[in-house]
Order: sequence, then C-alpha cells, then structure tokens
Amino acid sequence: MLNPREFATLMLVKDAAEHAELDRADLETLLERQLVKLEKLASGHQHPCITESGYFLLNAVTQLH
Repeated sequence: MLNPREFATLMLVKDAAEHAELDRADLETLLERQLVKLEKLASGHQHPCITESGYFLLNAVTQLH
C-alpha cells in the first residue's frame, strides 16, 4: 500500500509537466512497485512517467469515491 506522500507523488507524475519537485524517496518507491518508469529523453535526461499499473491504481482509487 502507498502512503499519502507516495500516492501524491504518483498523481504529480501523472499530471505535472515539471517533475523537479518530486521527492526522490517517494519516486524510488513508485519505481520499485513499477507504478512509474523513467523514460529517457533525446537530451539524455530521464523523465518519470506513469505506467499502466500506475494508471490502474489511480483509476481504482477514483472509483471508490
């Protein structure tokens, strides 16, 4: 289960264009759980993006409300 900060980080990865404010520890947890992946950009930098599993989790939570 994700803690509130990790869940908020997942939502930020999904919605934010700029990811500089992401907490590294929370991002690492999401990477380990395969809810987020790092995509390599043409510039050589890595950009976090949500995985299919991450979308599934967010959709499941929104269905509860």
